[in-house]
Amino acid sequence: MNKEKKKFQMPHTYVIIFFVVLFAALLTYIVPAGVFETEDVSYDNSGTEETRTVLVPDSFSLEEGGSSGTSLFEGGGGAGLLNYVFEGLVSGDKWGSAVGVVAFIIIIGGAFGIIMKTRAIEEGILSVIDRTKGKEVLIIPIMFFLFSLGGAVFGMGEEAIAFAMILVPLVIALGYDAITGIMITYVATQIGFATSWMNPFGVAIAQGVSDVPVLSGSPFRIIMWLVFTAVGTFYTWRYASRVRKDPTRSLAYKSDQYFRDDFEQKDIKVNFKTGHMLVILTVLAGVSWIIWGVIENAYYIPEIASQFFTIGLAAGIIGVIFKLNNMRVNDIAEGFAQGAKDLLPAALVVGMAKGIVIILGGDDPTTASVLNTILNSAGQLFSGVPEMVSAWFMFLFQSIFNFFVVSGSGQAALTMPLMAPLADIAGVSRQVAVLAFQLGDGLTNIIIPTSAALMGTLGAARLDWGLWFKFIIKFQLILFGLASLFVITAVLINFN
Repeated sequence: MNKEKKKFQMPHTYVIIFFVVLFAALLTYIVPAGVFETEDVSYDNSGTEETRTVLVPDSFSLEEGGSSGTSLFEGGGGAGLLNYVFEGLVSGDKWGSAVGVVAFIIIIGGAFGIIMKTRAIEEGILSVIDRTKGKEVLIIPIMFFLFSLGGAVFGMGEEAIAFAMILVPLVIALGYDAITGIMITYVATQIGFATSWMNPFGVAIAQGVSDVPVLSGSPFRIIMWLVFTAVGTFYTWRYASRVRKDPTRSLAYKSDQYFRDDFEQKDIKVNFKTGHMLVILTVLAGVSWIIWGVIENAYYIPEIASQFFTIGLAAGIIGVIFKLNNMRVNDIAEGFAQGAKDLLPAALVVGMAKGIVIILGGDDPTTASVLNTILNSAGQLFSGVPEMVSAWFMFLFQSIFNFFVVSGSGQAALTMPLMAPLADIAGVSRQVAVLAFQLGDGLTNIIIPTSAALMGTLGAARLDWGLWFKFIIKFQLILFGLASLFVITAVLINFN
């Protein structure tokens, strides 16, 4: 009897993170913890004086007593191995990972749960399909360009979660898949973020703390952004075209069934009413409000979460007034609860992933941690090697370090005070060191499971990280090679 071979099943995201946590715990027994001293530095950002707390490069010292190792369990709110889920979930504050991002994801999920309850999105999608037959392919280059521009101009990231909730069902209804929707939203924002000439959360801070004129070197970076955006658009368009010809080729084919169920033949008849239009206009007005707030008033997670809640509430009231999908007042609450529940797995991943950093001692340079020791040791690798090799190693290091510190501004404050003087020693311009930082920081956000924005977007698309990794790794390698080429070119032309 011939037994059918079992296909390899990609481990669940929770399983992957658990084993990474085990590895991090093992490192605490091998690698000694260390600390840095910090100082405040000020820099000019387009006429505004900004201040950041950064580490002092030569101040590193090991903690006395060597490696203590992570215990299996810690009482009193400590960070033992078995505490990593809870401690990860409650770490940080409302301005960032994890607790702020967890709340952000749940509230956005709830808001869109209300919007989906009105069926305005589904009816709007069907109306778009009906009116744009034969021109559907244009959505890919247009959306990819706009989202990449958003990432480059104002550091768009977490906002992509909400847009994915709208565009993923749309592209699936057009015959593509959830992966296509993630590519034209989240991936596009991170390409723009990584290659930006003016991103206030990445390149501007890195230049400021490295004593490089803020927003300098723009022509080189604009060319780089155009090249990366073009490559990303072409790759996405070619992939999407293949999937449209044969949807079963998609890794997301099974999970996309959730969205396809909304577009069965019985629903193809367009029933787009005035109430649906008002809900769509409310969403568009709300998104415009968010973009204005981010650009003009530096709105971030707390404000944006509240704005999305307002959008959802307004959409629910319209749904009740116009009796969309036979909505009643209680349906607003039920829609919010269902939407929040749908994104709860993604929110849990954010906390679990943050637990990895906590097990390593956290990302505070003034508190003894294994992460500080890794940062200091990596910094010593760049001395005594050729300029191009030093620059490329900086890019490689920033790419790896981003797994532990996903925040662009946080990584800039931690690494650039160390990389900038090392660049001087290695004969590499500080502008190239900043370039290595922004490419390493931004591009790896596309694949690392510690990225809250990525996991939130995957949650909105109902795609497991393991399947996403299987798809995106090839594109990630292409981006890595292209980024390496730009870093080496920058050294050759003495980018300054």
